Amino acid sequence: MVDKFSIPETHIDFKINKQHYSNDDLAKVAYNFIKEGEPHEGEIGDFLLEWLRPSKFIEVTTSGSTGVAKKIKVRKEHMVNSAIATVKFFEMEAGCTALMCLPAKYIAGKMMLVRAMVLGWELDLVPPSSNPLDNLYKTYDFCAMTPFQLDNSISRLHLINKLIVGGGAVSPNLQEMVQGLNTKVYETFGMTETVSHIAAKRLNGKKKKNSPFKLMPNVHISVDNRDCLVIKAPSIADDILVTNDVVEIDTYKQFYWKGRFDNVVNSGGIKLYPEDIENRLTDVIDGRFFVIGMPDDALGEKLVLFVEADFSEELLSELQVKVQSVKELHKYEIPKKIYLIQKFEETPNGKIHRKNTLRSKIK
Repeated sequence: MVDKFSIPETHIDFKINKQHYSNDDLAKVAYNFIKEGEPHEGEIGDFLLEWLRPSKFIEVTTSGSTGVAKKIKVRKEHMVNSAIATVKFFEMEAGCTALMCLPAKYIAGKMMLVRAMVLGWELDLVPPSSNPLDNLYKTYDFCAMTPFQLDNSISRLHLINKLIVGGGAVSPNLQEMVQGLNTKVYETFGMTETVSHIAAKRLNGKKKKNSPFKLMPNVHISVDNRDCLVIKAPSIADDILVTNDVVEIDTYKQFYWKGRFDNVVNSGGIKLYPEDIENRLTDVIDGRFFVIGMPDDALGEKLVLFVEADFSEELLSELQVKVQSVKELHKYEIPKKIYLIQKFEETPNGKIHRKNTLRSKIK
């Protein structure tokens, strides 16, 4: 017996690049994208063909930011449920205009297509790039970006009404840059296994500083004995998901994210959370950087700082002074050593691979 899923017909208001397509039409468009389109269109074509097949699942590649990238199967039904939850949370109606500037290879890009097809969005496609709003003059109701794309799009963000940002933590500097903008900017929290985001928080407007993430509909959370987030969301995941994200639950609908358990540094018996420390270093370090634990005979692990830059004794001395000057850092949170690395190791979708960068340094 074939495990089948009844693919919903595309919404009457659904459009790609101003043209409405039925399910039958989409198959032709997909083949055209694959045969004659640009690389990003080929990825879209591959996904559309997989979506139109009667199987219940699609295969999705994880980002690889916390380990080796792998392929997992997610239910198409769960993707539809996730799309509906997004519409309710962000109050997006049929006929809204949306810009797709993420690769369809990963779940975030796939979900932009599913939302458009199922909920009736008018979706425009542009090649994924660091500056997706360049050469655009049309305004859009909705868009999804990575933090890096947002950083490069601040001057043209007036073209977007509501923006969700995912795929990595949004730095305090970037949060400060979106203050005062008319665009409603939200940071999302999620993973491939939860079919995109399960929570979001507003980064600008009338907000409290360091506001918590608010859960999407039909999502329930708890923590395990490591203080890591446990997610129960039967509408988007068959199993209860135990994550490695250290959180502090505020209410049953809200939580604060502290960092990855994988990244926690145990230095002399004191637990240090790199992402939390990085937030406090952002004001004094330009460009990409991260802190991580390195083996140490006395402490077990010592905290070190990696900065993406060409080596320079002058820069190294300057950074040491700046880091020491950060009053918000406790003495045990100050990195014991600073390394200047010309180019960080990255995951397939451009995130910093902390552990591989560390390995390349200590070989």
